[in-house]
Amino acid sequence: MQSQNKYPQLFSFEFYPPKTEEGVLSLQTVRGQLAKLKPDFFSVTFGAGGSTRDKTFDTVVDIQSKGIAAAPHLSCVASTKANIRAILNDYRDNGIGKIVALRGDLPSGMMSAGEFRYANELVEFIRQETGDHFQIHVAAYPEVHPQAANGNDDFKNFKRKVDAGANAAITQYFFNAEAYFYFVDNCEKNGIDIPVVPGIMPIIQYTQLFRFSEMCGADIPRWLRKRLESYGDDRAAIQAFGLDVVSDLCQRLLDNGAPGLHFYTMNQAAPTLAILENLKR
Repeated sequence: MQSQNKYPQLFSFEFYPPKTEEGVLSLQTVRGQLAKLKPDFFSVTFGAGGSTRDKTFDTVVDIQSKGIAAAPHLSCVASTKANIRAILNDYRDNGIGKIVALRGDLPSGMMSAGEFRYANELVEFIRQETGDHFQIHVAAYPEVHPQAANGNDDFKNFKRKVDAGANAAITQYFFNAEAYFYFVDNCEKNGIDIPVVPGIMPIIQYTQLFRFSEMCGADIPRWLRKRLESYGDDRAAIQAFGLDVVSDLCQRLLDNGAPGLHFYTMNQAAPTLAILENLKR
């Protein structure tokens, strides 16, 4: 973990683009609450196959206009060099200086990913087109990407993204701190020296968490899963227990030198605010 100690501990928050006017207003309220914490940036997701491209752009530009850095997600899937070039130019013209570059997930029924097969190719293209204008964040998988053949291949894929020009990494969420510590140690052994920021998922509802975790390959440890199952439909109990578990995880990560935390907010402020209150941040 020595490589991470030199970086400042910064916090960032992830949103998904709202689909309705009511959702837009709700997110503005959430954003205002979290902005008081002076985050490093707000990131905004990019739907499968670019399905939320315009909504992502509108949300990002609105955030940036309020004086907080915004980091739009860009996905390889269904993208061409021409449309990525146009998007990059639009973001640069609107003062955006951060990008989260991802491979992305193929929507159901889509057979071809597009002109970019892997995230390292997207990172390389961004660098070719825009030089050092954008700070590029990429994804990291301490518990191994669910589609990777094995852990070694997955780590090689991550290193390719770093070698292509990534400035920082945000991990998939996890509940096992040892997986993160091992991943960072592996980075150090392989000469990778960028901030690797832990992704944090507040526990709001067990059914939803289980579904997300199945899709993205995040492990819910047996002890945690069994405790959550024991609460049944008692959402208040699930959230209270989850708050303690995730707060303890965050504290341990920060105490051991993690360069901040990136919260998957699910467009809600209260769960993240409660964790940060426990951390006295």
